Amino acid sequence: MTELGFAPVARKDRIDVLDILRGIAILGIFYLNIPLMGNSGSLQANDIRSIGWSGADQIVWSIVDVVGEGTQRGLLEMLFGAGMMVLAARGMEPDGPVAIADLYIRRNLWLLAFGLFDVFVLGWIGDILHSYALAALFLFPFRMLKPRTLVAIGMIYPIVLGFMSLGEYVSRSELIAKVEAVHVKQAARQPLSAENTKTLAEWQKKLDRLKVDPEEKKDIDAEAKAHAPGTGVIDYLGWEISAWLKFLSEYLQILWVLEAFSTMLIGIALWKWQFIQGGRTATFYLVSMIAAYGFGLTARAIGVAEFTTFTPIPKTIWVTTEFARLAVTIGHIALVNLAVKSVAGSYLLAPFKASGRMAFSLYFMQQIIGLWILFAPFGLGLWGKFSHAELAAIATAVIAGQVIFANIWMRFFVAGPLEWVWRSLAYVEWQPFARSQP
Repeated sequence: MTELGFAPVARKDRIDVLDILRGIAILGIFYLNIPLMGNSGSLQANDIRSIGWSGADQIVWSIVDVVGEGTQRGLLEMLFGAGMMVLAARGMEPDGPVAIADLYIRRNLWLLAFGLFDVFVLGWIGDILHSYALAALFLFPFRMLKPRTLVAIGMIYPIVLGFMSLGEYVSRSELIAKVEAVHVKQAARQPLSAENTKTLAEWQKKLDRLKVDPEEKKDIDAEAKAHAPGTGVIDYLGWEISAWLKFLSEYLQILWVLEAFSTMLIGIALWKWQFIQGGRTATFYLVSMIAAYGFGLTARAIGVAEFTTFTPIPKTIWVTTEFARLAVTIGHIALVNLAVKSVAGSYLLAPFKASGRMAFSLYFMQQIIGLWILFAPFGLGLWGKFSHAELAAIATAVIAGQVIFANIWMRFFVAGPLEWVWRSLAYVEWQPFARSQP
């Protein structure tokens, strides 16, 4: 590829804060994924208390939901947008080198292949790579737009989602008001009208959704069977794939792609504003962090309080969820950029650089550790044995090991093993691997 005049970004040209953000995101995402790897996702979908709800479990679940849920994806999505701008730096003009667009498309087609491998071979139903690859294939033509235009387009998805949820919020509020009025009539021993009876029946349906219905019981039993001791690889992997295909049939995959694409556009805007790569002042990052966290963490904390009533009340988080996710993600970016502007913060976050430089490999390592070693019936067989807090503790141990491993690995190699494969495939040429290579 030397004749084309471009190659992978050299270590000396890398932007450290982007590597740190990527490392934190890919490591932190394990806290979100391990509950689905280590215990019944079907049970948790019905009631998060089903795998444990001690005081420690409540604290851990709440912290992960407020600070982490969706924000690690958000960081990776915004970094994906910023990374596209790094790659496309020489293609910023409409008549820029065709080879850059060719490389960009080829990279994402291979990323799609890796994502499908993650789903159909490793059996990870929560894979994000295929969604990112599909979203990124549509991203390149947007590189020329102004930041405000990118944000305006990127906000269409959360706005539409918010308006749709607002309708449900209003509808649920009206239903509760009607139910309360009927209860008053019942207390006064007044006869109920046909409309009153219909209202109570509708409310009962909402209450019944909090219970396990026959179809949900079937999914719970199938998942438990797939993880039972003695289950073979084919049956185990077959359940994982069938669960992913169910998500596909329910159009959740499309929503993930839309979310990724919208957030990537915002990531491009943040790159153009010099925000994500550390180009603003410490004061600017401090103010941004306070504003973003002020709204995002508050909205999410309210959402946790609403959710943990475990009743079908209307919830503000339905409306604010995507706005809060984006806000907390931006707060994380501001916090990291603020930290690296100080000597102490830069020193504290330095170990995450190596993790960010081999994030692709670490992501697959998490799947192998979780799905094939710790919780597989033919592995250690630990599935279904741990609660939220215990799974978070296991995740912390795995993450600490990955940070150490990444820093040792990057002393001897140019990139992580899968990064090297991905680069070589994208450039259609073997890339340097060991640090001693030119």
